[in-house]
Formats: sequence, structure tokens, C-alpha cells
Amino acid sequence: MHRGLRTLCLVSAGIGGATIFVASLVVAYSVVMRNLGFGGVRGDFELVELVCVTCASLFLPLCQLNKGHVMVDLFTLRLSQSTQKRIDGFWTLCFAAVWAVLCWRLIIGLGHIYEYGDRTMLLKASVWWAFVPAVFGTGLSSIVALITGLPMISPIFRALEAT
Repeated sequence: MHRGLRTLCLVSAGIGGATIFVASLVVAYSVVMRNLGFGGVRGDFELVELVCVTCASLFLPLCQLNKGHVMVDLFTLRLSQSTQKRIDGFWTLCFAAVWAVLCWRLIIGLGHIYEYGDRTMLLKASVWWAFVPAVFGTGLSSIVALITGLPMISPIFRALEAT
């Protein structure tokens, strides 16, 4: 199960990185063309805004899986390893809950913005589609946090641990 989850997290981050890379190429092309006097790509700044909003959450599941979030363990360093692991598990499950709430609210926001029909100013692109990867990223982050946090809390969930 962890191999599949890791693969899904890597694919998610890869898609985010590739999309941002393509957006950076479009911006570079736009700047060069503008400086040569041919005019830039219309709405290039809108494209960058949409891509950054879209892709930022695609990196979150891999960060969650690798425990890449900032941890402050100033007060827990002197505790036993098992106690530290349980505390980390508790906070990882808190992450799972927060990711789930964010995902839920993004779904609601996606529905509202879809109904409203909001579009960008220059490109006239629908804005709702930028919410879809954000929903996916936060939802996957919640699942990853749940699956990685449960074994830290109790040995009952040891089967979920990565080998």
C-alpha cells in the first residue's frame, strides 16, 4: 500500500513541478518576445497566478509523506522515543483533520465559483478548474497523514507502517 501511496504522491508532485516549469517557459518566452518588440503572451501573469494556485497543493502530499513539515521538538527531546512517536502521531492526525477540513471547504468553494462562473480578466479562463488540483492535493495529504499517523499512535495500526 505504501508503494502505491508513494507513487501517487510522486506523480502528484511531478505534475505540479512540470506544470510550473511549463508556465515558467511561457513567461520566459513572453519576456523575450516583449523585449524584442513583438509583444508578449497575452495574460501571462494570469497564467502564472492560476498555475501557482493550481500546483501548490500538489506538492503537499509528498511533503506529508516524507514528514517534511516544520517540527519544533524543543520540549520533547528528553522524552522517550515511544512517547515522542505518540506525540508526533497525534500531531500527524491533527494534520489529517486539518487537510480534510481544507479539502471539504475547497470543494464548497469550487462549487460556488463554478456556479458564479468567475473568469480571469484577460484570458477569460474559468477559475473553477484551478480548485480541482487543490482538492486533490489536500485530500491526498489528509489520507497520507491518516495512514502515517495511526501507526505512531497505537501498535494496533502497525500493519499500516511503511516497511
